[in-house]
Amino acid sequence: MVSENPTGSLFTTIENKIATVSFGHPSSNSFPRELLNRLTNEFAILSTNPAVSVIVIESEGSGAFCAGASFDELLAVSDEAAGTQFFSGFAHLINAMRSCSKLIVGRVHGKAVGGGVGIASACDYTLATKNASIKLSELAIGIGPFVIEPVVSKKIGKTAMAEMTLAAHEWKTAEWAAAKGLYANTFETVEELDAAIADFSAKLSSYNPEALLEMKKVLWEGTQHWDTLLLERAAISGKLVLSDFTRKALSQFKK
Repeated sequence: MVSENPTGSLFTTIENKIATVSFGHPSSNSFPRELLNRLTNEFAILSTNPAVSVIVIESEGSGAFCAGASFDELLAVSDEAAGTQFFSGFAHLINAMRSCSKLIVGRVHGKAVGGGVGIASACDYTLATKNASIKLSELAIGIGPFVIEPVVSKKIGKTAMAEMTLAAHEWKTAEWAAAKGLYANTFETVEELDAAIADFSAKLSSYNPEALLEMKKVLWEGTQHWDTLLLERAAISGKLVLSDFTRKALSQFKK
């Protein structure tokens, strides 16, 4: 079931050196700022937990994996400072995943949009179902996927990132995402996905934790400047969200 809590839910279980972090929100598992902050802090906590070797991140329910940032909060942005703060949420989350000392395995059971694609890309290894289509729709409302661009481009390359971004109304299939390197493998059913996640994370957690730590560092070499880069990107979106084009586009969604 998907959480009915308007602020969303976040649960972590730890078993056999594997921490499973599950998030949920009634609006297609989207992220209001408070839930983003909680997840960001959770990665920081797990990073220093000696009882954890591997982290699995998943979302609740059988629908969307993640619809990105809260649309209601986006509609409420009224000035540039608030806009920058809004888009900084995913900047902090991606940096927390990047700098986390544990390897992160993503379980993507359904569609991912915007920041949801960013989360899938920030995982070190991501498995998905055939239903896990992806889309970057930001250009359609006058902004762009500036904050998540570095992590998505790192995972699938600039060319595929450009293809997704410019085709803002187009869903890319899970097969496309796997071919581009976002998903390590895809499965027909959630049951098959869960079996693969359990098997892979168990194997990973049995390896030398010191080797896993060093491998994590190697995988993210050259990204240290993201601490400032992603916040600079958030400022770009924070400015654009106040543009006449975006205000007009968003007005269609206001109740």
